[in-house]
This record gives sequence, structure tokens and C-alpha cells, in this order.
Amino acid sequence: MIRYALRCERGHEFESWFQSSSAYEVQSRRGLVTCPRCDSAKVEKAIMAPRIAGKKKSQPVDTPVAAPEPASSQLVMSPQERELVTKLRELRDHVVKNADNVGKKFPEEARRMHYGESEQRAIYGEATAEEAKSLVEEGVEVAPLPILPDDRN
Repeated sequence: MIRYALRCERGHEFESWFQSSSAYEVQSRRGLVTCPRCDSAKVEKAIMAPRIAGKKKSQPVDTPVAAPEPASSQLVMSPQERELVTKLRELRDHVVKNADNVGKKFPEEARRMHYGESEQRAIYGEATAEEAKSLVEEGVEVAPLPILPDDRN
């Protein structure tokens, strides 16, 4: 995850988290990165110092070069980002509630169902990137469950 200090065309400054720098670029191009104060989609990255650990690991130094936000400022997501996260969480929760968790046997079980060697049913589990790629190349229909920012905390 990457945290960016952002500034809209009206000078409002805020922060937001992104999966990667390319995720920020894609969302920005699509107009999904918006100012929480004025809803402007004309947003650019502000200058921000990297997170540097001091001598005591329990006290990291995190000093943005951009002007600090008022004390009441929290991590903000645009309404579109909040709605997307809510929908992704609902999707994941639905799958977990209504499918069988086959764990690390997911690639094996998905293939067996695809080739008619076992009964068709909703499953989820774990697969490496290579295993998932191999399944897709074989024509096995698979999709990753979303990992949300909250899941990593």
C-alpha cells in the first residue's frame, strides 16, 4: 500500500491510500480520485517525504513536506471509493458464506470440477499466481477474491 499526499485544483490538501503507484495512475485517469471537500477530479500528488524509521522502531518519522492538515483530518476516500470498497466487501462476504473453502487444494479441485471429475459447486481457496494463470490457460473459470485495505491491518 502507498499513501499519497494529494492536492486538488482549489488547493485543498488530503491523503489517500492506493494499492500501488500504478493503481493511483489508473484511478486518477478514470476520474476516481476526487477531493473530499469540493469533489474536484483535478487532483495531483503533493510532495511528501518517505516514511523513515528512527533509531527506535516504535517511533517512525513521517513528515510530509506539504502543509499539514488540521488535527481533525482522517484518511479519506471519495464517495466512489467508499462505495466500491463496500460492494467488494459484500461480494467477498457472499462468496465466503455461500461457497466451500477448499484451501490450498483450490487448483486441484477447480480442475476436477472443470473436467467433470467431481460435482460442480461454488468453491474458494488459495492458489499461487502461477497456479491461477495455469487454470485460466486451461479454460477453468476463476476469479480472485478482493483483498481490501482493512484486511491488511
